[in-house]
Amino acid sequence: MTRNGTRAAGTVGIVTGAGRGMGLACAQRLDGTVDALLLVDRDESVTALAKRWPASATTVEAFVLDVTDREGLDRLAARAGELGTLRAVAHAAGISPTMADWRRIFAVDLVGTALLAAALRPLTTAGTALVCFASMAPYLQISEADPAADAVLDDPLAEDFLDRLQEALGPVVEDPGMAYSWAKRGVQRFARQEAVRVGPLGGRVCSLSPGIIDTPQGRQEAETHTIMQTLVDQTPLGRIGQAQDVADVVAFLLSDSARFVTGVDILVDGGICAALSGSAAAATQ
Repeated sequence: MTRNGTRAAGTVGIVTGAGRGMGLACAQRLDGTVDALLLVDRDESVTALAKRWPASATTVEAFVLDVTDREGLDRLAARAGELGTLRAVAHAAGISPTMADWRRIFAVDLVGTALLAAALRPLTTAGTALVCFASMAPYLQISEADPAADAVLDDPLAEDFLDRLQEALGPVVEDPGMAYSWAKRGVQRFARQEAVRVGPLGGRVCSLSPGIIDTPQGRQEAETHTIMQTLVDQTPLGRIGQAQDVADVVAFLLSDSARFVTGVDILVDGGICAALSGSAAAATQ
């Protein structure tokens, strides 16, 4: 569904997971920075969202899609190419531990990220920027690198990816919380590798790792994991994060102001990882 009709070719933005939470905040933040904006979500309610989008200079179009759907991703890339030059992609779509089993978590959060990037890679040109949502979870739950597991994570589109990962990590990977952490570690590593791949084309790629953010999905997790409130209480900035806190950083990373920033992970966590790492260091002294 296109609002305001089809424009002549211009700049194009894509936001996945645009139906709510951080994805929606990113979409709102990017409105006005591109000529056409594709709101991508697996929930068909994104169509109604596009219809009621406030009038602006940006053409807003809904695209119903599960990011694990290869054919759907090809259609998304084709549509973006029709609309103009790909400028900004905020890939916020993902699922958290209470939402699925370990295989689905990897399929959506890591494999879906790799599939999206592969579909959009041919559209990359000078000035194209992609931000892939990861999480602070790997910083907190994965205390040391596992070279065998990392080697598997670095090839998420392999046909036997999940079987190889299970062999490398053992039964621990079947825990949804640990699966989430390892999947998001994979996203962080993927962003670095993708930055190297698309750099010669003029494209940039970063990952962004939110801390505890007040969103519908975050509140669902907090109902099950009481440790989340403890982390909020220990956050140096003294509050839970808001979706806009994340969207503002994403908007910067996707803008020309960040033109020399690529291949890195950006923590947006209010300082909790620093606080916990400092506590751990003090305890060993």
